[in-house]
Amino acid sequence: MNSVLLVARREVLTRLRSRAFVVGTVSIIAIMAAYIGLMTFLGRQGGSTAVGVPAGDMAVARQLQVASAQLGEPIELRQVPDAAAGERLVRDGDLDALLTGIPDAVRLVFKQEPDDKLRGALEGVLRQRALDDEMTRAGLDPSEVLARTSGAHVAVRSLESTDPLRGERLAVAIVSGVLLYMFLLMGGNMVAQGVVEEKSSRVVELLLSTIRPTPLLAGKVLGIGAVTLLQLVVITAVGATGAAASGKLSVPSGALSGSLLGTVAWFLLGFALYATLMAAGASLVSRQEDLQSVVGPMTMLLVAPFVIGVSVLPAAPDSALAEVLSLVPLFSPVLMPMRIALGVAPLWEVALSVVLTLAAIGLVLRTGARIYSNAVLRTGARVRLRDALRAG
Repeated sequence: MNSVLLVARREVLTRLRSRAFVVGTVSIIAIMAAYIGLMTFLGRQGGSTAVGVPAGDMAVARQLQVASAQLGEPIELRQVPDAAAGERLVRDGDLDALLTGIPDAVRLVFKQEPDDKLRGALEGVLRQRALDDEMTRAGLDPSEVLARTSGAHVAVRSLESTDPLRGERLAVAIVSGVLLYMFLLMGGNMVAQGVVEEKSSRVVELLLSTIRPTPLLAGKVLGIGAVTLLQLVVITAVGATGAAASGKLSVPSGALSGSLLGTVAWFLLGFALYATLMAAGASLVSRQEDLQSVVGPMTMLLVAPFVIGVSVLPAAPDSALAEVLSLVPLFSPVLMPMRIALGVAPLWEVALSVVLTLAAIGLVLRTGARIYSNAVLRTGARVRLRDALRAG
């Protein structure tokens, strides 16, 4: 264990002091901050629509304001001296639209593209006014007719309750899947590249003169995993804090904290699984140029659950395909935390997937250590997997 911790400490210090770690972490945080800032700015820009109204035409305008608010299109009424002055304000961008021509030739004036919601609301107002006029001519009281007909409604009953935070939960699930995919892939590649670098430079021969192969592999996976986990936690915490502060994320703090803790836990399980696989595969080659040929198939095993998660779960959270695959150890580290964030993973499924993943990690560690031990000192041509498994 002392040897494992010694190697892990060496990896942690080396990676933390590297420029790539600092620059990469700061760049990702800057991109997230810029995105959150952009979304906040666009949200503030999407306020009420400024509509100019000539003096004396406010009755229809106020009805339009009420109708637009019901359609989710709030408007701000501004009086203008006359139609010509209002058109100048629209052309200059000070007004979004001008309502004029009341009552005989009502029209909306826009600078360029018309607002269909605003036009639809105005048409509804005009139809109601026309209907009121016809009822008045027929000797009926429009307010009395409205009172008699307002009680007519359709009773609605839902067989299943809807989650008002479904959109936010889906966002958390997708972000969790993206982060897990990105950091598992990045961390696994870091381990694989480190193995090939030490093998090609023959540094591994010096290391193995004082430490056995299995503790060396375990320390490397543990050290790089700790660095990648630190980066994941920092970036996730910054992103969650920024999203909550900007009001873009309204998931309850308990559910959000549970999702974040689940993401970290599944990262640890997934990293132990994939990093060991990639390290064992990397020990079969001696050049960086040959690394992709052995790491590529393992990368595809990680890409598959990510693609399924972002393409199937948003449309069908209860998908049977995602449910079954989330129990498969190589797919669980990405799919299961996404299903947990969506609230569709029963506790027994989570427990079963953890047990199966731990069993797979034990098997991979045993087999990967054997491959690494038998292949890491063999330079030159690529070592065949069969030979690495057979070697004594």
